[in-house]
Amino acid sequence: EYEIKAAGSTYGNYFRVTTFGESHGGGVGCVIDGCPPRIPLSEADLQVDLDRRRPGQSRITTPRKETDTAHIYSGVAEGFTTGSPIMIKVPNTDQRGKDYSEMSMAYRPSHADATYDFKYGTRSVEGGGRSSARETIGRVAAGAVAKKILEAYSGTEVLAYISQAHKVVLPEDLVDHETLTLDQVESNIARCPDPEYAEKMIAAIDAVRVKGDSVGGVVTCIVRNLPRGLGSPVFDKLEAELAKAALSLPATKGFEFGSGFAGTFLTGSEHNDEFYMDEHGRVRTRTNRSGRHFQWRDHKHENSFQTNIDNQGSKHTVTRDKKETELIARGRHDPCVIPRAVPMVEASVALVLIDQLLAQYAQCQLFPINPEFQEPLPLPNHQHTGIPL
Repeated sequence: EYEIKAAGSTYGNYFRVTTFGESHGGGVGCVIDGCPPRIPLSEADLQVDLDRRRPGQSRITTPRKETDTAHIYSGVAEGFTTGSPIMIKVPNTDQRGKDYSEMSMAYRPSHADATYDFKYGTRSVEGGGRSSARETIGRVAAGAVAKKILEAYSGTEVLAYISQAHKVVLPEDLVDHETLTLDQVESNIARCPDPEYAEKMIAAIDAVRVKGDSVGGVVTCIVRNLPRGLGSPVFDKLEAELAKAALSLPATKGFEFGSGFAGTFLTGSEHNDEFYMDEHGRVRTRTNRSGRHFQWRDHKHENSFQTNIDNQGSKHTVTRDKKETELIARGRHDPCVIPRAVPMVEASVALVLIDQLLAQYAQCQLFPINPEFQEPLPLPNHQHTGIPL
């Protein structure tokens, strides 16, 4: 168990997800262990988010053409989970390993080429292997299962959108987090819920795309209807687990929870989230500075695909035999990865929440609760979930 964890490809204690595969290998996917039984699940349930993540979906993403069709190989029988490990695999069908021949001799700046060599003494050259964003297919597939369970159990929603692309910043007051819908996010290729700012973001990405360059941005994620009590003190705080999940995504260079770094400009009295009693007799907070939404920041600008030529500007780097050189990197890349990162962020958050929900149920709901302070976890509506009685 500890050897598997040490390898860095597994997340979770109760809802355990291991991802596998390389960018230009036979395929990628995941194994989910600990999924509750009798949950209705089909390949179509996974495909919705995989389609949102897949390459080639618009001009502002990588032109690699993959259908990213998911296949469930185990853990589901007659349309329901069995409680045994669920294996999901997505085949690679559009590999161009020869595009990466230069990278076998020299390191791409700001990529994981050098670090894999430094750690393992070898690496998968084609597409970056496990360091490629293609690894996130396994997370997104597992996240789709987690989101389905969360929504069925407690009506919990995990929804992300683009709030910044390069220097185009969406003002916070233009998005109502209480009423935001998936349709609003998916209404444009930038995945920004405000149409005016979406066009500005697309224009900013287009401006660098045609030059063969790239930009970063910010994904904001919100969670609604989350059961109380999730997370644990000290090392396993909920925001710490969310930060780990988000920062483990490729290209991530920053994470904010609630007010984030902006909170450093406030005094303690200004930053406090004051408590009050709502109309249902529940303790609530008037503000959200301590966090119900959080932001994921991409600052690793992968060099992009320029028009129809797999060619980019030269960069100063070093070869594997430690000689300085210039590298013309080839391959297909995202001019701005953040539109495709939206379902990746949602999936990462959902995997944290489902693991914490199972932990909360196991530790704090096994025996009668203290109703003066604790709330019972809700019982799912079987008619709504489709779970057979």
